[in-house]
This record gives sequence, structure tokens and C-alpha cells, in this order.
Amino acid sequence: MADFGISTAATQVSIQPIEMGQWCEAHGFESLWLGEHSHIPASRKTPFPLGGELPESYKQFFDPYIGLTAVAAVTSKLKLGTAVCLVPEHNVINLAKMIACLDRVSNGRFLFGIGAGWNVEEMADHGVDFKDRWKVTRESILAMREIWTRDLAEYHGKFVNFDAMWCWPKPMQAGGPPVLMGAWSQWAPKRAAEYCNGWLPVDAGIDLAAGIAAMRAAAAERGRTGEHFDLSVMTAEEMNPPGGLEARIREYLKMGFNRVMFMIPALGPDKQWPILERYAALIRKFA
Repeated sequence: MADFGISTAATQVSIQPIEMGQWCEAHGFESLWLGEHSHIPASRKTPFPLGGELPESYKQFFDPYIGLTAVAAVTSKLKLGTAVCLVPEHNVINLAKMIACLDRVSNGRFLFGIGAGWNVEEMADHGVDFKDRWKVTRESILAMREIWTRDLAEYHGKFVNFDAMWCWPKPMQAGGPPVLMGAWSQWAPKRAAEYCNGWLPVDAGIDLAAGIAAMRAAAAERGRTGEHFDLSVMTAEEMNPPGGLEARIREYLKMGFNRVMFMIPALGPDKQWPILERYAALIRKFA
């Protein structure tokens, strides 16, 4: 049976994380995923990648780790994920500890969806050159794995560098939480095969089947078994897939995706609840 999740950006005007998490667990959803933007520079020089005006909600994102920790405290089975963490915006040591603690307090329920960001000015405010964002991401993930798995951890890279140190707690999940590559460029398969445990694309006009094949091939080149990767895909009813969303979900499952995540716009609760109810009715067809 497929797993289904909800992905959204919690804001001060939307359904609050605790309430949404409890609802998701009670209505058959496997996971809740929160997005991340530390801020949006007012210059707005970088255009919104989906076109048009930047949605107001992008200025209002909750910190996903605080939101997910609150959800962890009021649920018992619901998995908790980032979709996605903007890795280059974080101090690596602090991020590693925060994730380890979240994995601990949730009893091993955290899933680490990652990305490198699209806003040039936002990256610059964090001291990261936009052209280096994926290099920083790579070193950050490799360094965090050292922190999560070794009693005495050290890492020496171009962008991330620290001598031997102690850092506890370690994550509940052995080796650390699964890392899902939340990108779908031509380089994503090789990046996922090198330092991730899965793929997390948006169904936005890309060849998903070819992407899975490319990732598995890249994994095989590294001696990894791509069949064991976590394959999740994000979609929404407004994307209007040919044949309808139910038919598209069945196509995802045939491709090999094990999780389908529905993206909920960060609107007011009066607009979000009907959307959530429609998705709850939809997933019952796959029970």
C-alpha cells in the first residue's frame, strides 16, 4: 500500500502545525512535511521560480523544526519531514544537533528532505555564494553524517571544516534520518546517489520515470542498490494531471514511488480544510 503525506508551509494565518498534525494522523496520512525560508529579502531581485508574483505566504514561513517538534509531542505514528530544508542557510553543527534532537523526541520519525534554495539574495544574507550552494549542501550532509554516527567526529572540506569533537545526542535512526534529495535537475540523480537515501521531486513537467532510472543507474555506479531508495513525489489537485489525480497517483505507484505528498497552499484554515478533506477522501481509495 502506498504512503500518503501532506506538505505545506505553516504560517501565522494557516492551520497551526499541532492541529494539522493531529488531523493527518487521524485521517490516514503517513507524514506531514513543512517547508522552510528563513526570510525573503525585500529587494525581490530573484524572480519566483514558478512565475508570477511571490505568494505572500513565503514571507511568513514558520521554523519547520519548531513546528515539527510540536507535532511530535501530540502524535505517535505520524512521520515528520522537511520539504525542504535549505541546507546552505544553516550552521552545520547546530543543524546536526537540532535534527538529532528532533529525531529523538519523535522516537525516530523524522525524514530529512533537503534542497539548496533558489533565492540568490537569501543565500547571500547567510554568507553563501549562490553558485556554491550545492557544494555547501554536499559537504554539510557528509559532515552531519559524521556527527550523527561517530563518537568523535571531524570533517575537513572547503566549505565545512571542524576538528575532532563530541556532539550528542545521536539520532534515534541508525546512521541518521533518511535524506531525500528535493531537487529535479539533471544533476539531482548523481547527487542523490552520492549522499542521499532517496528522491523528492515535484511532478512539474519532468520525466519522473527517467529520473528514477537515472538515479538507480548512478547508485549502481557507486555500488548502491537503488531499489532501496525512498521515492516520494509531490503533487496537487490544481496541477490538473491528464486523466485526473487518482489516475496519476496510480502511475506514480507503477513507476516505483512509495510515497505521494499533497501540497497544501498556505491559506487561511477556511480554505485549507476543504482541500484536506478532499485528499483524505482520495487516499481512502488506495487503502
